[in-house]
Amino acid sequence: METTWDWEPSPNLVESYLRHCPARDVLSVLADKWVLLVLGVLRKSEGPVRFNDLRRRLDGITQKMLTKTLRGLERDGLVRRDVYPTVPPRVEYSLTELGASLGELSHAMGMWSQQHHIEILTAREDFDAKAAREPEPLR
Repeated sequence: METTWDWEPSPNLVESYLRHCPARDVLSVLADKWVLLVLGVLRKSEGPVRFNDLRRRLDGITQKMLTKTLRGLERDGLVRRDVYPTVPPRVEYSLTELGASLGELSHAMGMWSQQHHIEILTAREDFDAKAAREPEPLR
């Protein structure tokens, strides 16, 4: 199936992400925390990972959300799903080449998050404290 886009890339990065840009759709995938965490687990793994192992390693994810996330990643060509004809069927997930390249980017985002989480939390606390105070009259 051939896809055509009625869209021209812009040299201005912000303009590139306007309404009709296909990259905007891809960015919405990356904005999902579970996507980033699934990519992280698969990137860190030495080989394919079974569904229940993924679920155990992703604290807080529901079975429904993991299934939805994996299906989306498979649809986007980022994750490979291999089913083995055993009873019960054995299903394993791994990154595709495209997923592995995205995994490098998500790893960098994770590292940045770890390095700056205290600054973010402090900024939130400062903001919330200011918002909770009574407004001061202008002088």
